[in-house]
Amino acid sequence: MSTETTLDATKFSAFLRRFVEDLGATTNAGLVLIGARLGLYRALAESPSPLTPSELASRTRTAERYVREWLCAQAAGGYVTYHADSDRFSLSPEQAFALTDPDGVAYFPGAFQLALGSLDAVPKIEECFRSGRGFGWHQHDANVFEGCERFFRPNYLANLLGSWLPALDGVVAKLERGGKVADVGCGLGASTLLMAAAYPRSEFHGFDYHQGSIDLARKKAAQGGPGQQVSFERASASNFAGQGYDLIAFFDSLHDMGDPVGAARHVRQALSPDGAWMIVEPMAADRLADNLNPVGRVYYGFSTLLCTPNSLSQEVGTALGAQAGEARLRAVAKEAGFRSVKRVAETPFNMVLEARP
Repeated sequence: MSTETTLDATKFSAFLRRFVEDLGATTNAGLVLIGARLGLYRALAESPSPLTPSELASRTRTAERYVREWLCAQAAGGYVTYHADSDRFSLSPEQAFALTDPDGVAYFPGAFQLALGSLDAVPKIEECFRSGRGFGWHQHDANVFEGCERFFRPNYLANLLGSWLPALDGVVAKLERGGKVADVGCGLGASTLLMAAAYPRSEFHGFDYHQGSIDLARKKAAQGGPGQQVSFERASASNFAGQGYDLIAFFDSLHDMGDPVGAARHVRQALSPDGAWMIVEPMAADRLADNLNPVGRVYYGFSTLLCTPNSLSQEVGTALGAQAGEARLRAVAKEAGFRSVKRVAETPFNMVLEARP
């Protein structure tokens, strides 16, 4: 920058505040995982009264000096409540709701686990910037696979059964009677198992190209899962097995695929004549200017580290990106021969499209 450049002090101060907030948020990602894994949040939530650092350390069998520093950082970030009159700490009901229940509809630590796992690959992604090559999902740290499930599962818990499936024309009635469903790009099987538990007369087949995820999905299904009505198999979106599906679902996965049009063509031929393709994708407008917001920032960030490299690692390498937008998604389905594509539901984080052959 030239020494002749004149800075606007107010604008620079605002940018500096953004930098400080981001730096604190970056370090907080690791601290949130520590708090979740060591039970620090849960112990605070379960205590009938605020705790001192020593008391929290004693209850969690951790070292007081580390706990004290962790508490200070959490209080400064608003993740823990500090009581200055007693020098103690607690969780508000809202903080506890978001930080202590892995099976709740709003569980924050999973998102941080996904973020940290993604950042582990930064040196390799940096090289991809230079070479233009891709970096496959299977090449990432295990925190990416586990964190991804924990990131998306609360949203599925909150919306899949109550609003997304009922928004599809006639699908719930089919599943109640006994239908056939494919969950493509199922990961660790969170969405598959939720649907299977709700519709015991239907059969569900989860497919993912990553063998490690399939192995974990099978373990979850075996641990008190729905039994014989669910199967998990390693397969790509362009060659998964089966015909006559009443519903084929892609949960936050279409944009990750190297050849989304090829995958859509395979979906079309695998559906029954009156079957439905449910496409759940990150919420995004069609114009970049309309995505320059906090949600867009999160998705563009993950897309740079995960989604785009994964697509570029595969044949075709379309690289839709996590903020593809509805128009590009519709175009994919139309090019594959789907006659009808419409948005049937949405949340601040997702859009749900229904495509019919």
